[in-house]
Amino acid sequence: MLSILAAGSIFFPGLFLLSKRFLKHAPGLKWSEKDAVIVSSRLVSSVQAIMASSAGYIIACSCEDIIEDQHWLTSSYILFAVPYFVYDIYAMFLCHWYKLQVKDHEEEREAKPMRSAISGYLRREFLMVLHHVVMVTVCFPVSVFWRQGKGDYFQGVMFLAELSTPSVCLGKILIQYKQQHTLLHKVNGALMLVTFFICRVLLFPYLYYAYGRYASIPFYMVPLSVPWQCNAGAALLMAPQVYWFSLICRGAFRLFTGASRHKAAPGSTDSEPKTSLLPPANGYSPRETDSH
Repeated sequence: MLSILAAGSIFFPGLFLLSKRFLKHAPGLKWSEKDAVIVSSRLVSSVQAIMASSAGYIIACSCEDIIEDQHWLTSSYILFAVPYFVYDIYAMFLCHWYKLQVKDHEEEREAKPMRSAISGYLRREFLMVLHHVVMVTVCFPVSVFWRQGKGDYFQGVMFLAELSTPSVCLGKILIQYKQQHTLLHKVNGALMLVTFFICRVLLFPYLYYAYGRYASIPFYMVPLSVPWQCNAGAALLMAPQVYWFSLICRGAFRLFTGASRHKAAPGSTDSEPKTSLLPPANGYSPRETDSH
């Protein structure tokens, strides 16, 4: 267990540092510290998402009995991924810090002290930070110890929620470089909208449906047939997904309707829509606030 935790603790920060170093020093690139940090953090998130989704697919396909069947990859990947959520809290702060410095420079203000930056970061990213903290302090012990080896299939399906993350990260990068007007941004936004809805919003209804089929009970009876802790956990995990999805829908509506209005007004001097589908703060706010 400790060796797997240690491997994750080395892999994710190490990948971030290697990527940042490469982007800063590779011939022909030599990006700024800010750009290297932001893109590297998106890269690590995407790699983790691909690994989690792959593990989830293998686990789900290997479990014929959705309650009793076990797969060694389930607990192993949970242990490996726990350090990622700790690392990502710091990586998100670094992105916030560098964007803040650029904003202060453009507005000709003095750079904000670290304490003020941390306070602003926690206010801005409170829900995302809380999500990561809950993943480490609640979901980790529940998944590894409380389950007692039951329901690896459900855990594997939950890993598949990460399928939407690469498109979220790509959207953040496109916004960072002010590419909201491009076809790639719109196609990526539509893909993220679909994958987020299927893999995150429909995730828990599907798990209830799957258990209902397994237990031969109607779907509406499932919440009454499982332990209350399962219902509470599902509600707590699903609530932020529904909230974020509502913001994504608002952002998508503004992006595509804004593009239509832009086309309908040839006298406009703007070269890109005023709103974006995937802003770089946490990937879910409909406002374009960080496209410095």
